[in-house]
Amino acid sequence: MQRHKRRIATALTALAASLLLSASLSPTPAHAATRDPVVFVHGLSSSASTWGDWIGYFKADGYTSAELNARSYDWAQSNATTARQLATEIRDVLARTGASKVDLVVHSMGALSSRYYLKNLGGTSYVDDFVSTAGVNHGTSTASWCAWLYTSCAEMNTGSSFLTALNSGDETPGGVSYASYWSNCDEALTPDTTAILSGATNVEVGCVAHTDMNNDHGVYERVRGFIG
Repeated sequence: MQRHKRRIATALTALAASLLLSASLSPTPAHAATRDPVVFVHGLSSSASTWGDWIGYFKADGYTSAELNARSYDWAQSNATTARQLATEIRDVLARTGASKVDLVVHSMGALSSRYYLKNLGGTSYVDDFVSTAGVNHGTSTASWCAWLYTSCAEMNTGSSFLTALNSGDETPGGVSYASYWSNCDEALTPDTTAILSGATNVEVGCVAHTDMNNDHGVYERVRGFIG
């Protein structure tokens, strides 16, 4: 009887050791993201570097590099093409971070490709907050100087067919939280109020230059507060 008990005890000990070893060798499941990563989209004649100041501010507020995503794209191409590239980028960010949604923060013409993604490419399922800074949401007459040179510029010219389609129906579709921050002395937006989106939280930030709207610390604080 004692020998039988010893055999059972030995077998149980071996089984427990095997289970512990198996657990130690198994890959650790990826943890879900605790907050939305941020995807930045720049505008005409710009690049990912335009977000340098704000990325620094986000990091100072506790964000990691993996949670902050800015890339350069061919700003001369159609905003619809950029939107398809943005869709791929966001899928990659979600897969890499384990998040279910991103916060989309855009500047100037970046609002057009991003809103096209939201409206036409199913983006509302993958975006929690959308923030436009100095967004050319309803076009600007200043785009006439480059409309004959670049497809993207022609699309943001006041009255373009691209803008007509983009702004038809609901300007803020889906369950996304929308905000638009605009300046009352924006030299690139004519009129300044072109940035206003129906259905969004629209905030006039005072007199801030167009190229400063996405590096100004005061505007950043408002944006950071909105996306939580």
